[in-house]
Amino acid sequence: MNPTPPPPGRDEILSWLAGLGDRPAGAERLDSMELAWLVHQVEQRYGVALDDDQLERMSTIDDAVTVLGEVLTSHV
Repeated sequence: MNPTPPPPGRDEILSWLAGLGDRPAGAERLDSMELAWLVHQVEQRYGVALDDDQLERMSTIDDAVTVLGEVLTSHV
């Protein structure tokens, strides 16, 4: 059985978002396409689905780190 990877940190989330193309330097807010991409990455890597409340709480990179940390830590 493969161990579940730890929740993604800020650098990993930024790396995932780089898959969409260039982000403006210092951009903190997530746009709708970035949020959809991030959710896709989480579903593929961790096999979890995020609910609407969790999605609404992720408007910045730091919000995403916090929410994903909560979700993925409780999922293990």
